Amino acid sequence: MSFLGLDYPTLWFLVVGGLFAGYAILDGFDLGSGMLHLFLKKETSRRIALNAIGPVWDGNEVWLVIGGGALFAGFPEAYATLFSAFYLPFMLFLVSLIFRAISIEFRSKEPMAWWRNGWDRAYATSSTVMTVLLGAVVGNVVLGIPMDNQGNFTGSVLDLLHPYALIVSLLTVAAFALHGGLYLSMKTEGALFAKLERLIQSAAVSFVVLFVLVTMVTLVFMTHVAEVFRNYPILFGLPVLVLLSVASTVRLVARRAFRWAFFNSALNLALLMGLVAASLFPTLLRNRIPGGRSLDIYFSASSAESLETMLIIAAIGGPLVLAYTGFVFYTFRGKVELDEHSY
Repeated sequence: MSFLGLDYPTLWFLVVGGLFAGYAILDGFDLGSGMLHLFLKKETSRRIALNAIGPVWDGNEVWLVIGGGALFAGFPEAYATLFSAFYLPFMLFLVSLIFRAISIEFRSKEPMAWWRNGWDRAYATSSTVMTVLLGAVVGNVVLGIPMDNQGNFTGSVLDLLHPYALIVSLLTVAAFALHGGLYLSMKTEGALFAKLERLIQSAAVSFVVLFVLVTMVTLVFMTHVAEVFRNYPILFGLPVLVLLSVASTVRLVARRAFRWAFFNSALNLALLMGLVAASLFPTLLRNRIPGGRSLDIYFSASSAESLETMLIIAAIGGPLVLAYTGFVFYTFRGKVELDEHSY
């Protein structure tokens, strides 16, 4: 069964990829803001930074929940293997997610400096840990994980501590820090804006250096990625778009056009997620063991009837989620102003 010339597993693959890309864009600047938090030394600056993401951070997390639910509903076999392989990292991610939330909420409950500094460190640490773990998962998904022909994970946590996963984690940290800094720059002014300008410049340099490094390592050592692009020549346009987008972000940052650079940064994240998806297709989880069976979208998919029903639900619910997200951002647009209700 197909729709618009695409079979249902392919369509659901695109839906899941779109949801995770949406999470990377939206929660990416929340996490980036958290990682930059300790670089802001003044109490007022930290409060402004927290209130910049305060109205939106919890709504942005919804995209991760929906993405995980869509993966479970559409590709239960891949979901089971992924969560068994990354059980400990996901538990650490969940703990960090909780600490980030309570850090934001608890920080301003007491006026003592030691109290606020402690929660500031918890906020920055949890944001960094979450970002590193997300990058490690993406790196391992591109690299592949060891599993048997039934899709059962056969490795250990040590198998996931791969140098490639590490450099992808560092790239994710740099990308989110840049994204977060650009978002905060749109919400601030004065001395804080000047401080963020310097942080943005540093993050942009780190992002470009790590992007080049990851690209080179992928081209040299990830031969299966090149094979996918040889099999689907139409996908060659995607790496070109990524390069143009990254170059455009660097140019906009250099010109201090931070608002446009933020939207360009969002495009970077979307295209990079698209590049990851393209390098996998039609595989969901690649088997790192030579000759072993990987989990593709057809072997892992739910029944055609289930996918059809869920696509109808997604077609109805997706625009509602987008409309709500747009409404929240429109409502809280403009520079942050502190009052008695602020964090």
